[in-house]
Amino acid sequence: MVTERITDGRRIGELLSSELSARSDSPLSVLSVTDADTDAEASEAGTYAYAITREDDATRLAEAFVHPDRLRLEFRTELDAVSTAVSSTPLRARPKDDPPRLLVFLSDGAAVKHVLPAVAAAV
Repeated sequence: MVTERITDGRRIGELLSSELSARSDSPLSVLSVTDADTDAEASEAGTYAYAITREDDATRLAEAFVHPDRLRLEFRTELDAVSTAVSSTPLRARPKDDPPRLLVFLSDGAAVKHVLPAVAAAV
């Protein structure tokens, strides 16, 4: 049984990156983690860490930003589908107007599993 929650934004980002890289089942198998900043340090405003990109056409679906206590994903595509997928999870999300994005917050390591359907919806 796990007794300690992972709440470090950088570590949550690493877990999500590993989860996406290891997937061989569709639709997540068509995704890559790109433009990674391996030296990204968490900040209150959020520091860019990497992009989630569709391999076939290099479309950037989302960007990951590390905070001291969470990971923030900024979805760029299929915002309605992503919002619907997130609504059935315990994840917190909110829209951003300019440019249009859907911000999804991962507050612990367990949130990585919850966000996978939203990532799939962005494909």
